[in-house]
Amino acid sequence: MKGLNQRLLRQGLDRCLSLALRPGTALPLRLITCDGVQHDFGPEPRVTVRLQGPAALRSFLSPSLDRLADAYVHGRFDVDGPVDEVVAVAAALAQAASGRSGALARLLRIEQHDRSLDARAIAYHYDVSNAFYQLWLDPALVYSCAYFPTGQEALEAAQQAKLDHVLTKIGLQPGERLLDIGCGWGALALRAAQCFGAQVVGITLSKNQHALACEQVQRAGLADRVELRLQDYRELDPREGLFDKITSIGMFEHVGLAHLGDYFRKIQALLKPGGLVMNHGITTTDPGNGAAPLGADAFISRYVFPHGELPHIGLVLQRMQEAGLEALDAECLRRHYERTLTLWSQRYEAQSDAIRTQVDEQTFRIWRIYLAGCAYAFAQNWVSLYQVLACQAGADAQLNPTPWSRAYMYPTGAGCVRLSVPAGGPRPRPI
Repeated sequence: MKGLNQRLLRQGLDRCLSLALRPGTALPLRLITCDGVQHDFGPEPRVTVRLQGPAALRSFLSPSLDRLADAYVHGRFDVDGPVDEVVAVAAALAQAASGRSGALARLLRIEQHDRSLDARAIAYHYDVSNAFYQLWLDPALVYSCAYFPTGQEALEAAQQAKLDHVLTKIGLQPGERLLDIGCGWGALALRAAQCFGAQVVGITLSKNQHALACEQVQRAGLADRVELRLQDYRELDPREGLFDKITSIGMFEHVGLAHLGDYFRKIQALLKPGGLVMNHGITTTDPGNGAAPLGADAFISRYVFPHGELPHIGLVLQRMQEAGLEALDAECLRRHYERTLTLWSQRYEAQSDAIRTQVDEQTFRIWRIYLAGCAYAFAQNWVSLYQVLACQAGADAQLNPTPWSRAYMYPTGAGCVRLSVPAGGPRPRPI
């Protein structure tokens, strides 16, 4: 019986090679079955896959990123090797087996969204545990694309630079009222109050994030300047007060393609005339607003971001204009997010033992592949990220308060100067 199993496994390996690999293709991959049958897909393999049973071979007969990741997450095979190379090998297998370009492999997927569904999706992703995120994010727990002025900064410095870059772009002034949609653990809200002297309202749907962020506001002594709410953006009422500035960092990915117009109309209604809004979010590079290719989107939707959808930057700008917002500036930060995710993945690998004490093995594997896989997706230009600065649209010149030059976005000697509101009212920061 053992000899029969070995012959079947060898036949399976041969079929895997014939289906997955085109003539002349070589991969740095070694595959070892549970019976010890070994095959190298190329010279000097740097990635080793160890099948835990015959059924695991099915994932390699018609490999896609979601099938391979699903099998790994469920322990049907183990893998040795640098995680970035693991993802690159998986993508090469999927591409070779598909015989199609990434653009042709994309499938349009329209998700349904409502307040209850979105709240559950946010909880699924962000309420793993605060301790889990603290092991691999920067100390301020900024869970969004960092900003690397030279490309050489450490993660901590790059995340602080991102916060300052956003707040400088919107020209935030002392005493102004800022709304931060999707405030996370409160890093931007704290920075806006401490260094720019703003009055901040932050909203999130994550209970874990809200609890820790409120603690950090209290520890910083900023309860009089920062109010954090467990609230859906759709519940905000313009009659309760408008905002001088609005930021949305890494949140609109959860809105849904069908609701982008409603999202931007809500922002437009909450913004004071002469105010500015910054939307910072991930976009697809597919002009048809399709999903990431080779099965990557299916894995992310199933395990990491349920019901998430990515629009193309063209659709973003169109929906903003239709909602009464004029786009003043758009900056592509795709390289910055690739670098951010690479650093997150490296930190995750370095903390793997500690992370395994916080989550079960399946969750550990999901996030391991997710972080490395997303870094690969940004590197391949499957997805991108844009910061879009906008104001209310109209003929009135007072609606656009920005200087004529973009130079104000890149001040020399920028840094955090912790502001206190002086007697007689706040003084403006120079732009």
